[in-house]
Amino acid sequence: MPAEFGTTEAGRVQQPATVEIWDPFIRLFHWTLVGLFVIAYASADELDRLHVLAGYGVIVLIGLRIAWGFVGPRHARFSSFVRRPAEVRAHLTDMVRLRAKRHLGHNPAAGAMIVALLTLIAVICATGIAMTDPAWRGAEWLEEIHEGAAALSLVLIAFHVAGVVLGSLLHGENLVAAMITGRKRA
Repeated sequence: MPAEFGTTEAGRVQQPATVEIWDPFIRLFHWTLVGLFVIAYASADELDRLHVLAGYGVIVLIGLRIAWGFVGPRHARFSSFVRRPAEVRAHLTDMVRLRAKRHLGHNPAAGAMIVALLTLIAVICATGIAMTDPAWRGAEWLEEIHEGAAALSLVLIAFHVAGVVLGSLLHGENLVAAMITGRKRA
């Protein structure tokens, strides 16, 4: 019997202490995106070929994640975590007041962050591809959008990490470990 299950004195099996929330694809997507983004950002001005290859890897990941958001398991689907702006605002207000409700999957603010990051990274990829086209090569405005979106993504990533830390502290669970193992407290 797996370690996450316990038994009672009567020998009955108890509910699992943890449940799988994030499937292997979501976890692999998340950490691979982190790695490729770091590679692309670090190689931007020095290693053009590596930068472009990392960017193409990101494009593939984003496409797969969007598809998985419609056909993947429950907690991977956009329908399970994309919420109305009012719900996102209410959750953020509750987080600031240190009374945000715990969610098994992504909370409303995390859902909004996922959409924002996917959109912003798609803009970075689209402008990056456009800059490789001879018709757009040398277009400074395009490069400014590309670099500005990359810089803005760092701001969003900082907010994402801050939200993960705050959520972990607020609910007494390690959300980073949960994104590695896929499991959270039931």
